[in-house]
Amino acid sequence: MHKVSIITISFNQAEFLERTIRSVVDQNYPEVEYIVVDAGSTDGSREIIEHYRSRISRVIYEPDRGPADGLNKGFVHATGDVFAYLNSDDVLLPGAVRSAAAFLNSSDVDVVSANAIIIDAKDRHLRIGYSEPFSLKMSAYNACTLFQPATFFRREVFERVGGFNADNKSCWDAELWVDMALSGARFALADEVWGACRLHPQSITSSRRLEQQIQADLQRMFRKILGRDSKGIDRLVAQACRLHRHLRSPRALYERVVKGPMVGRIA
Repeated sequence: MHKVSIITISFNQAEFLERTIRSVVDQNYPEVEYIVVDAGSTDGSREIIEHYRSRISRVIYEPDRGPADGLNKGFVHATGDVFAYLNSDDVLLPGAVRSAAAFLNSSDVDVVSANAIIIDAKDRHLRIGYSEPFSLKMSAYNACTLFQPATFFRREVFERVGGFNADNKSCWDAELWVDMALSGARFALADEVWGACRLHPQSITSSRRLEQQIQADLQRMFRKILGRDSKGIDRLVAQACRLHRHLRSPRALYERVVKGPMVGRIA
């Protein structure tokens, strides 16, 4: 049986944090190691963490250089052979850890992603988000999504790439997938729903407040994958990649057209 280590980074999201913590500690899987890293919350988050401390494997209170650095601080202490992480405003669905561990136990893949419910601040169901077959080329053109709260990966591939790029302040998970793929990691999809991503006014996806930083990080990742800067023709290639991603998954296209996009959406 795989031991699964899950990290949550916390910083001033007390409104959602208890739901996040409960979604992990209530999993019906005996081998869960849960580590919570708080960089200095002042909104009551630490009081929530302390309330659940007896059900949390390790609590780390120390400043960090951003979310990716905080995650690395947590994973340094992880002892599982399967890793995952959960933002302090997202949740795992019941049975997710058991399903992910079973998938990895019965396959030779390194990273498995399932689908996620998109929810709002009040837990209302907005739509379904479907993880997509991972491709470095599609990632270079920002046309490939793996939903983070529904993604689990083997410890050895995380350590092989040295963890998260702590300098990435906007799309650190996307860069981790790229680094893993470049190192030879094998990806797979599970056609199940394992997590929920929350959209709210302060989230990066909804607010688009880091748009300039996101574009800079995406350009750097483009160079990492293709070994060159993007050119004018790449705008057309990106459009073709986005069209391809929509056409290859009718159910994902239906969710987008009928229920709306995720980026820039608050409710």
